Amino acid sequence: MPDCLFCAIAGGEIPADKVRETERTLAFTDINPQAPVHVLVIPTAHYADLAALAAAGDGLLDAVAAEAHQVALGAGIDKTGYRVVFNTGRDAGQTVGHVHAHVLGGRGMTWPPG
Repeated sequence: MPDCLFCAIAGGEIPADKVRETERTLAFTDINPQAPVHVLVIPTAHYADLAALAAAGDGLLDAVAAEAHQVALGAGIDKTGYRVVFNTGRDAGQTVGHVHAHVLGGRGMTWPPG
């Protein structure tokens, strides 16, 4: 998709600190981390948000979730706990119009914060 930041990252046009890569997904570190581990997992194909990805029904949502777990394993946070967040829409804080899962961990992630 033209002018999509994450499509450009997936296409290799913009560099990123890649953590994992499969044929259908890419995981890379967030440039504005909110936790000691903060990795984004995206499908390499463009889907605007979680609803669009879920509607695709081709197993890609499963692949993104499985990669989020692989990121946690690789970061060593699978035993202590980690959070996977999909922000969907502006009011939820989605700032890039390409679905992405935030994998966060490496510290206590209690809710509400504080």
